[in-house]
Amino acid sequence: MSKSLTVAAKSSIDSVVASKAVQERLQMACILSLYASQQTKSIPPSPVNNTLKAYRLFQNLTNFARLKEEKNDMEKKKKRIFLGVLVSLLLIGIAGAGTVYYYLFAPQFYPHKTAYIYIDRDDTVDSIYNKVKAQGNPKSFAGFKWMAQWKDYSRHIRTGRYAIRPGENVYHVFSCLYRGYQEPMNLTIGSVRTLDKLARSVGRQLMIDSAEIARAMNDSLFRQKLGYGKETIACLFIPETYQVYWDMSVDDFFERMQKEHRKFWNRERLDKARAIGMTPEEVCTLASIVEEETNNNPEKPMVAGLYINRLRAGMPLQADPTIKFALQDFGLRRISNAHLAVDSPYNTYLHPGLPPGPIRIPTPAGLDAVLDYTRHNYIYMCAKEDFSGTHNFASNYADHMRNARKYWKALNERKIFN
Repeated sequence: MSKSLTVAAKSSIDSVVASKAVQERLQMACILSLYASQQTKSIPPSPVNNTLKAYRLFQNLTNFARLKEEKNDMEKKKKRIFLGVLVSLLLIGIAGAGTVYYYLFAPQFYPHKTAYIYIDRDDTVDSIYNKVKAQGNPKSFAGFKWMAQWKDYSRHIRTGRYAIRPGENVYHVFSCLYRGYQEPMNLTIGSVRTLDKLARSVGRQLMIDSAEIARAMNDSLFRQKLGYGKETIACLFIPETYQVYWDMSVDDFFERMQKEHRKFWNRERLDKARAIGMTPEEVCTLASIVEEETNNNPEKPMVAGLYINRLRAGMPLQADPTIKFALQDFGLRRISNAHLAVDSPYNTYLHPGLPPGPIRIPTPAGLDAVLDYTRHNYIYMCAKEDFSGTHNFASNYADHMRNARKYWKALNERKIFN
């Protein structure tokens, strides 16, 4: 009977415990328990009691094994859930990173060549969107709008001239606009006849309006601050091409012109001006007359030498270009006696010496032609009859009149009377 109960208990445990290793451990524990109880008791053990004790022990061990296995299953399930969530998050992260990369860091702008957008003082976010799309030819514009909203671009708009190059990404282009990293541009100061024309030319090239420039040049206090008068303010400008920022202010513009003026009028040129008894403003005034007389650079030092000879001899300059400036009629091709009677301080037929200021903004070549004038004894000149733009020079009035008659004859043949 004891043997049959032991077998029944073992079968019950075997039906619960699935693991072979657990069965072996239970069997060993049962044998050890029976052996220990028989060795410690003085009274011979009862086979039935020993079998019941073994059965209870098997049940306890079986329950413990079941709980442990259920716990292991739960931990495995938790691990599977954790790994699933981790993989899902990783995939979402990869997808998000790919999206961010595509819209922000992948090439998006494809203009045919480097394009430039100009952001003015009255531009808004919407107008900037339109400019960027029109000039940049973006494949996708969504990333640019995301960046603008994230950075609150409407409150950080910076004026300027910005470049968009083929193959650039949204992040780079937006960062340049947001931080104000603009591209410099070439500003050309031309050899023009009037300050109004200068103001219009600069206004077309820069963000500042021509009226702002003209207002500054007509402001007596502003001119005085620069060291010039109304007649001499044109002497400030040295015709050249300069690299500047498109959104420079009026003050920045004039500061740059002063810097370039000081750079041109170095010690060597100042010494040359002093040697011929002229100030830089007087050199500029004479150079403006020389450049109105001829466009031929090799001839300019000759013309300058002629006028310096006249000044030193106390003769009136009698320069026809000053009459055109006095009349503000630069299209005149033939000066008549009526023109010579114009009442103006710029009429060098009536007033000896230099006029009050330059009649145009002379080029560096014209200024250097005066500083390095040709030494000769000519005091007369007349345009050549071949209309080449050069002159016949004479040291006496008789030779001059012969040259003049040849030129008048050519004018009459071409029916040029005014």
